[in-house]
Amino acid sequence: MGGVERAIERARADYARGDYRFVADVMSQVVFAEPSNAEARNLGADALEQLGYAAESGAWRNAYLFGAQELRNGLSGPAGRALPNPFTLRSMRLDSVFDYLGVRLHGEKAEGRTSVLTWTFTDLGRSYVTNLSNAALTTLADRTAEDADATVTLERETLTRLILAQVTVEEASAQGLLTVQGDAGKVVELFDLLDDFSTMFEIVEPKPSL
Repeated sequence: MGGVERAIERARADYARGDYRFVADVMSQVVFAEPSNAEARNLGADALEQLGYAAESGAWRNAYLFGAQELRNGLSGPAGRALPNPFTLRSMRLDSVFDYLGVRLHGEKAEGRTSVLTWTFTDLGRSYVTNLSNAALTTLADRTAEDADATVTLERETLTRLILAQVTVEEASAQGLLTVQGDAGKVVELFDLLDDFSTMFEIVEPKPSL
C-alpha cells in the first residue's frame, strides 16, 4: 500500500465512507508492524467502536468494544491465574478430567519427557492409563499398564484436590490419600508440567515476546 503513512491516509478516507471493517483490518496490520503508532491504534479503535455500535449480536459487540479499549488503553488490569472451577471439575466425567489435563499440558516444558502411569480409583472401581510422549498427554479408560512407570491408587476427590493445587503428591501420600508403586517422581513431574492460563490476554494487539 506504499507504507504506513499511505495506509493510514487510505484508511481515513475509507472511514469517512463508512467502510469500518476494512479500516479495522488494515489498521490491525499497521499496529502489528508498528505497535507504538498512536494514530493507527486510535483509527483502528474508532473503526472497531463503529462496528460494535452496529452489531446486533451482544458477543460481537463486546468483542469489538473490548478491542477498541485495548488499542487505546492496553490490557485492563494485571493478568491473573485462571483457576479451574472446583464445582465444574467435580461434576465432570473422569474421562473429561483426563482430557482437561491434556489441554493444560505445557508442550514446550514437556518436550522430551515421557511417562506411562496407571491410575486406580478405589471409590469408582475404574483404572486409567496416561501416556506422556511427544509433548502430548493421552489417556485410555478402563486399562492398566504392566510396564507403567508408576501405579497411583487414590480416590476421585484426591485427584480433584491435586488438580486444584490444594495438596501436592508428596502431601497426599504422607496423609494416606494416595499410594504410588514405582517411580513417584514421574507422578510429581506430570503435575509440574501443567500450565496455568492467564485471565487476560491480547485480542487485537501483537503479544509481547516473552
